Amino acid sequence: MTKKRAALTTAALSAFCLTALTACSGGDSDAPDKPSASTSPTRQADPATRLTQLMVTPAEVGGHPVKVVSDDFLFAASPSEVTLDKAACAPLAYAMNQLPLGKPLANLTRVVSTGRTNDAATYITLATYAPGGSASPLTDLAKAATTCHGGFTAKAKNSSSTYTSVAAEQPTAPAGDQTVAFKSTIAVGGVTHTLHTEAVRAGDVVAVYFSVNGMAIANGRPSDAKLTPAVVNAQNARIR
Repeated sequence: MTKKRAALTTAALSAFCLTALTACSGGDSDAPDKPSASTSPTRQADPATRLTQLMVTPAEVGGHPVKVVSDDFLFAASPSEVTLDKAACAPLAYAMNQLPLGKPLANLTRVVSTGRTNDAATYITLATYAPGGSASPLTDLAKAATTCHGGFTAKAKNSSSTYTSVAAEQPTAPAGDQTVAFKSTIAVGGVTHTLHTEAVRAGDVVAVYFSVNGMAIANGRPSDAKLTPAVVNAQNARIR
């Protein structure tokens, strides 16, 4: 298997599949430090360090590793590399490809996987914003989930992901100041796969969760990759 992510077509494995398989089989384990109780309010951590401190630890997600996603398997390195057939759907493409929404001060992505062949992987992308800057990205995401119900195509370099449908749904558990949840479908080799995404805003921090069953896609089995409630709830507890 080459390091270049394959286009999402019936002739090749989807980019989702390659990302999920890599995250399940490799990557560095990342156990972020919890914020120190001695941190002074006047000397808070910089945005990037703060997100590292807010990311869930393996102990909080059932002992499963919290891994770094290799740059070699990203759909795109930044939102500027993504083009869409429907510009209004951009927030959806970003949320489902571990790219930040809006203009955050910093963002951080990790993936949690049980390591079991048939389980979906859950990606967590945290972002922190300047005061007042976190509400608009979720509002735009909710609007796109309605506007783009008929699907859309996102492209980045030599990869292409076509979503055949998008629909808003009830979140795993409403949390924080605002929650947006939606599901989308893709078709690979004539087989339909359902993906789930959820975004939670708590103050100036946004957590985006995305799940995909890469092994099912690789093996041509239909899948409905639901988010793992224990992972979502553990991360929500960290940011609120």
